Amino acid sequence: QVQLVESGGGLVQTGGSLRLSCAASGRTFSSYAMGWFRQAPGKERVFVARIRWSGGIAFYSDAVKGRFTISRDNAKNMVYLQMNSLKPEDTAAYYCAAGRWGGDDGARYDYWGQGTQVTVSS
Repeated sequence: QVQLVESGGGLVQTGGSLRLSCAASGRTFSSYAMGWFRQAPGKERVFVARIRWSGGIAFYSDAVKGRFTISRDNAKNMVYLQMNSLKPEDTAAYYCAAGRWGGDDGARYDYWGQGTQVTVSS
Protein backbone atom coordinates (compact mmCIF):
# COMPACT_ATOMS: atom_id res chain seq x y z
CA GLN A 1 0.00 0.00 0.00
CA VAL A 2 1.28 3.46 -0.94
CA GLN A 3 -0.31 6.75 0.05
CA LEU A 4 0.57 9.90 -1.86
CA VAL A 5 0.17 13.54 -0.87
CA GLU A 6 0.96 16.35 -3.30
CA SER A 7 1.90 19.90 -2.39
CA GLY A 8 3.42 22.99 -3.95
CA GLY A 9 0.67 24.12 -6.28
CA GLY A 10 -0.47 27.71 -6.50
CA LEU A 11 -0.95 30.76 -8.67
CA VAL A 12 1.93 31.92 -10.82
CA GLN A 13 2.38 34.29 -13.74
CA THR A 14 3.29 33.21 -17.23
CA GLY A 15 6.99 32.41 -17.39
CA GLY A 16 7.21 31.65 -13.70
CA SER A 17 8.21 28.47 -11.91
CA LEU A 18 6.74 26.10 -9.37
CA ARG A 19 8.02 22.97 -7.71
CA LEU A 20 5.50 20.28 -6.90
CA SER A 21 6.27 17.69 -4.25
CA CYS A 22 4.74 14.29 -3.67
CA ALA A 23 5.25 12.62 -0.31
CA ALA A 24 4.80 8.86 -0.32
CA SER A 25 4.22 6.50 2.56
CA GLY A 26 4.98 2.82 2.45
CA ARG A 27 8.10 0.77 2.79
CA THR A 28 8.09 -0.33 -0.84
CA PHE A 29 8.10 3.17 -2.37
CA SER A 30 11.47 2.66 -4.04
CA SER A 31 10.12 -0.27 -6.05
CA TYR A 32 7.44 1.81 -7.77
CA ALA A 33 7.60 3.84 -10.93
CA MET A 34 6.26 7.34 -10.29
CA GLY A 35 4.34 9.63 -12.58
CA TRP A 36 2.77 13.06 -12.73
CA PHE A 37 -0.50 13.61 -14.56
CA ARG A 38 -2.69 16.66 -14.93
CA GLN A 39 -6.32 17.38 -15.59
CA ALA A 40 -7.67 20.69 -16.78
CA PRO A 41 -11.34 21.62 -16.24
CA GLY A 42 -13.55 19.77 -18.70
CA LYS A 43 -10.68 17.74 -20.07
CA GLU A 44 -9.32 14.25 -19.56
CA ARG A 45 -6.40 13.50 -17.32
CA VAL A 46 -3.17 13.38 -19.31
CA PHE A 47 0.37 12.20 -18.77
CA VAL A 48 2.99 14.79 -17.87
CA ALA A 49 6.14 13.01 -16.72
CA ARG A 50 7.34 9.74 -15.22
CA ILE A 51 10.43 8.28 -13.69
CA ARG A 52 11.56 4.70 -13.13
CA TRP A 53 12.00 3.23 -9.67
CA SER A 54 15.75 3.75 -9.85
CA GLY A 55 15.38 7.39 -10.79
CA GLY A 56 17.79 6.99 -13.67
CA ILE A 57 15.50 7.54 -16.66
CA ALA A 58 12.66 10.04 -17.05
CA PHE A 59 10.06 10.56 -19.76
CA TYR A 60 8.00 13.63 -20.60
CA SER A 61 5.03 14.59 -22.68
CA ASP A 62 5.81 16.76 -25.68
CA ALA A 63 3.86 19.59 -24.07
CA VAL A 64 6.28 19.91 -21.15
CA LYS A 65 9.56 18.54 -22.51
CA GLY A 66 12.38 20.97 -21.90
CA ARG A 67 10.42 22.94 -19.28
CA PHE A 68 9.55 20.37 -16.60
CA THR A 69 11.87 18.05 -14.70
CA ILE A 70 10.80 15.04 -12.65
CA SER A 71 13.04 13.68 -9.92
CA ARG A 72 12.79 11.39 -6.93
CA ASP A 73 14.55 10.84 -3.63
CA ASN A 74 13.94 7.28 -2.52
CA ALA A 75 15.63 7.89 0.83
CA LYS A 76 13.01 10.53 1.62
CA ASN A 77 10.08 8.87 -0.18
CA MET A 78 9.64 11.99 -2.29
CA VAL A 79 8.97 12.78 -5.93
CA TYR A 80 9.26 16.25 -7.38
CA LEU A 81 8.15 18.08 -10.49
CA GLN A 82 10.09 21.25 -11.23
CA MET A 83 8.05 23.36 -13.63
CA ASN A 84 9.72 26.27 -15.41
CA SER A 85 8.57 28.66 -18.12
CA LEU A 86 4.97 28.04 -17.17
CA LYS A 87 2.21 28.83 -19.64
CA PRO A 88 -1.52 29.40 -19.14
CA GLU A 89 -2.15 26.05 -20.82
CA ASP A 90 -0.30 24.38 -17.94
CA THR A 91 -3.20 25.32 -15.65
CA ALA A 92 -4.62 22.10 -14.22
CA ALA A 93 -4.88 19.90 -11.19
CA TYR A 94 -1.66 17.90 -10.94
CA TYR A 95 -1.66 14.37 -9.62
CA CYS A 96 1.13 12.14 -8.42
CA ALA A 97 0.81 8.41 -9.11
CA ALA A 98 2.67 5.22 -8.24
CA GLY A 99 2.66 2.00 -10.20
CA ARG A 100 4.64 -1.23 -10.42
CA TRP A 101 5.28 -0.76 -14.12
CA GLY A 102 4.51 2.89 -14.86
CA GLY A 103 4.09 4.19 -18.38
CA ASP A 104 2.20 7.01 -20.03
CA ASP A 105 -1.20 5.43 -19.41
CA GLY A 106 -2.79 6.33 -16.10
CA ALA A 107 -4.44 2.91 -15.97
CA ARG A 108 -1.01 1.41 -15.29
CA TYR A 109 -0.77 3.21 -11.95
CA ASP A 110 -2.16 1.73 -8.75
CA TYR A 111 -2.07 4.65 -6.34
CA TRP A 112 -2.98 8.31 -6.73
CA GLY A 113 -2.72 11.44 -4.65
CA GLN A 114 -5.53 13.93 -4.14
CA GLY A 115 -4.02 16.49 -6.50
CA THR A 116 -2.69 20.02 -6.22
CA GLN A 117 -3.94 22.94 -8.28
CA VAL A 118 -1.63 24.91 -10.54
CA THR A 119 -2.95 28.12 -12.08
CA VAL A 120 -0.89 30.13 -14.54
CA SER A 121 -2.13 33.65 -15.22
CA SER A 122 -1.51 35.38 -18.53
